[in-house]
Formats: sequence, C-alpha cells, structure tokens
Amino acid sequence: MPEGQTVSDLLLPEWGNLRFFRSNPPVVDTADGPPLDGCRFQATGPSSRPVPFSIGATRVWGMGLLPLGWATYVGEPASALADTCLDGSTHPAYSRLSGLLTALDNAGPGDDQEFKAISDYLLKNAAMPREEHRIRAAQEAMVDPYLLQIPDFAERAGVSTRTLERLCLKWFGFTPNVVLRRQRLIRSLAAFMNEGNSSWSEAIDRHYHDQPHFVREFHYFMGMSPTEYAEQPHPIMDAFMGNRQQSWGKPAPSRDAPEDSAPPQA
Repeated sequence: MPEGQTVSDLLLPEWGNLRFFRSNPPVVDTADGPPLDGCRFQATGPSSRPVPFSIGATRVWGMGLLPLGWATYVGEPASALADTCLDGSTHPAYSRLSGLLTALDNAGPGDDQEFKAISDYLLKNAAMPREEHRIRAAQEAMVDPYLLQIPDFAERAGVSTRTLERLCLKWFGFTPNVVLRRQRLIRSLAAFMNEGNSSWSEAIDRHYHDQPHFVREFHYFMGMSPTEYAEQPHPIMDAFMGNRQQSWGKPAPSRDAPEDSAPPQA
C-alpha cells in the first residue's frame, strides 16, 4: 500500500488468533469498546461474527489457536474471551504468549530466523492440558461435514453430552450447537470464496434444509445477508484465498478441517 493509505475488510469467524505486527498495526473495530489501534500484538478469541478492520502496508506473523492450542497457551476459559480482540501484550489471559513479540523483535533478519524464534518460544512455553485427549477427539469430530447432531458429536468425542457442553464452552468458546453451526457456515463461506465469489447456490453446505435456512444462519453469524456480503469489497481475504489457491493448486487447506472442506483463515 502507498504510505498513508489503507484498505478495509472483515476477519471471518475463526478460532483464536495471534497476530504480531512489525509496524503500522491495523485498526480493529471491537463490539463492546473503542477500536483497537496501535497494538502490535493483537489477540482474538474464538469468534462467531466478523471483525471489521482497516490496514495499510505492514509485516505480520499470524497463527491460529485451535481449542487444544488455546488450552495449551492461554488456559483461560475460551467462552470468557469469545468474540474479543485485545492487546495481547497487556491482557493477563495472554501473559504466556506476550514474550513472543520480544522474541520476534530480537530474532535475526529473515523469515527463517523469525519462524525459528516463534517455534522455539512455543515449544518452551507449552503447557499441555490434562484434557488433551478429550479436546483432540472433539476437534477431530467437529470438522466432519456429516456430523449434525449433538449426541453424535458427544459419542465421537467419547464423552457425555453434558461433558461435551462443558468442554466446548471452556476450550472452544461456544456451545456444541454453535460450534457445529459455525463450522457449517464456514464451509459455505470457504466454498464461495474458493470459487471466486461466483454463486452462493453452488457454495451452500449440503446440510442446510433450504436457502432460507442458510440465509437465516448467515444473518446470525455475519450480521448481514449473503448478498450484502458478496457486494462488499474484500481486498485482503480475496488476495489471501487467491494466493493460497495459487500456492496449493486446490482449495485452501485449513488448520482444522480436511483439505476438501477448508474454511478461510486470516
């Protein structure tokens, strides 16, 4: 971007995310407070709605935290930080990760040195939770596009429905019902964007009852209609998806799904 110019876009619903900016961090609209501005370590909790932001020329490292990653590096209940975007360098929930910004600043020049600094820091500061096997089983179950019912979700995770409810709220940020509904919407969004924003009818997940069902769910999570979303410019997400497809030669692989069912991540 030319100096002083910015573009605007939406972060889509996703898992917890950490973003470390070398300089010129974006301005992020927060739902319950003033915009987050001037923050070089932006930490977002698991989200169920889009997050508007404006950004200019910058350099950033970003990494996602699946529920097991959240339990390992944050440890605070995800439901308490769901749909938030905070300054990770000052918020106590992210204290175990705040040193990553310093590690990056002190790393040698170049991508490889910075990536090594990130890897070394994460390995040193990992604290695996006692519920690791349960979290991992629930993660693997939730991305199955044929998984529709909560009792089936619990069975696949190897827990009771009551335990699944507690597990999802604590480490996934939402109830099991919202987790599965959000996965379904993300699959549809990914398909739409992977096809060049051409047709919702081709992108809608097969398990929506009909198009009105999809539209209601889109409104619930995105706060707008599919048509309104399609008519907006998405310079960052479109560039991201196009770059990933060019690199991989297929729909963008996801952190949390099989390669043929990949949600977009930023």
